[in-house]
Amino acid sequence: MEPEMQQYTDAPEYKAEKITVDMETKTPGETFSEVKDEANDQIKQVGEKISVFLADLPDYLTEFFGQYKRPIVTIGLIFTAIIAVKLLLAILDAINDIPLLSPLFELVGMSYTAWFVYRYLWKAENRRELSTDLNSMKEQVLGRINEV
Repeated sequence: MEPEMQQYTDAPEYKAEKITVDMETKTPGETFSEVKDEANDQIKQVGEKISVFLADLPDYLTEFFGQYKRPIVTIGLIFTAIIAVKLLLAILDAINDIPLLSPLFELVGMSYTAWFVYRYLWKAENRRELSTDLNSMKEQVLGRINEV
């Protein structure tokens, strides 16, 4: 098959130029069906590789989680704590926007602080009582520490 040639001479103000178009894109001896079969084989191979990977994915994930369990849990706890703090701050900001509620909370906080100072910090015997209470709580939480 010979290349097709067209000439554009319709417009008088433009110079005529020859454009050559080659319609042959396949290699000699190769038909279109052979190229199509080769492309289908490549698609099937890629599909098989994806299928094998997806079939083994639960095993990969189980092995990965088993190997990195502690860091994954730690990162999850950190993200959960960050989300909890942001949620708490949003709730407190919403409560703070309610008229007269913010001054009421401030009054309650100052009243509790005054009571705590009067009850536990004003006298030496009350400070000793607070110290023993804190030490007993520390022993309950941390356990008894053997002193040398």
